Amino acid sequence: MNKLLFIGLLFVQQLSFAAEVNIYSARKEALIKPLLDHFNKETGIAVNIVTGKADTLLKRLEVEGRNTPADLLLTVDVARLIRAKEKGLFQQIDSELLNKIIPENYRDDDKQWFGLSLRSRVIIYAPDRVNEGDLDSYIDLADKKWANRICVRSSSNVYNQSLVAAMIANYGLEKAERWATGLVGNFARPPKGGDRDQIKAVAAGVCDVALVNNYYLAGMLESSQKSEVVAANKIKLFWPNQDGRGAHMNVSGAGVLKPAKHKKEAIQLLEFLVSDYAQQWYADTNHEYSINPEIESGSVLKSWGKFKADDLNLSLLGKHNTDAVLLMDRVGWK
Repeated sequence: MNKLLFIGLLFVQQLSFAAEVNIYSARKEALIKPLLDHFNKETGIAVNIVTGKADTLLKRLEVEGRNTPADLLLTVDVARLIRAKEKGLFQQIDSELLNKIIPENYRDDDKQWFGLSLRSRVIIYAPDRVNEGDLDSYIDLADKKWANRICVRSSSNVYNQSLVAAMIANYGLEKAERWATGLVGNFARPPKGGDRDQIKAVAAGVCDVALVNNYYLAGMLESSQKSEVVAANKIKLFWPNQDGRGAHMNVSGAGVLKPAKHKKEAIQLLEFLVSDYAQQWYADTNHEYSINPEIESGSVLKSWGKFKADDLNLSLLGKHNTDAVLLMDRVGWK
């Protein structure tokens, strides 16, 4: 082969190789693909996505090691981001834009993972059976007045683990365990199902209150399934801890993997995901709160009014995750 032709073909191959980014995503494809398609249209960079359970993806990355095709890991809870960091999967990214837009408590101190959207674990209740004035805080749910009235997911759910980890960080292990003991004692039924199932259970009268992520309720209110809309309209949302630290927050987020072959493109995608366009899309379509406080919330979120958010550094949720899991086991949270 002519030497110049060979060099030319090699250059073309390198350009083609560079103009893509590969994602391992614990977020369902339908909840992120429209954004990725827009990024592709805007930049010409192809986006390839593999979805799966977060723990499965973490294990896959460990097995693949430096040979992984993935450039970016996207997860839906800070505990998994921190777990990936602890496993040495991420590399440090120094982006002036990411550091400017993302508040300090929603990104890694070592610049290895970055929160991209916010969600809160809130209390929902049946207004025909619960007086809003009786609701107060997460701690209050351990009070005996809520006996046989609470529904919640299992202890294996990472959202619950992160809530308990936040309680440990905010109140200490001993107080958090007393709270969890009281909470479990007030369960109306053994934990089962997802957050939508807890909402349906409150609507059906199985329990009077439940702990759920806010976007599940918003999604049901705008669902194409009439039964979900009917159930969601039977309950109301309550912001806990408004006289204290504020409502518990969590993030979906991402980090660039150490073996990333398309580091530049991965950073470019991360920066796109905190752009005004992407953040407004999160708010309007996924019913999550923007990581950028300047972005206006979607209509459903706006209808719930403003609230005080806990400003706890989310790195602490990962730090206390193991303690949270052990605590939940000790108090019988199935």
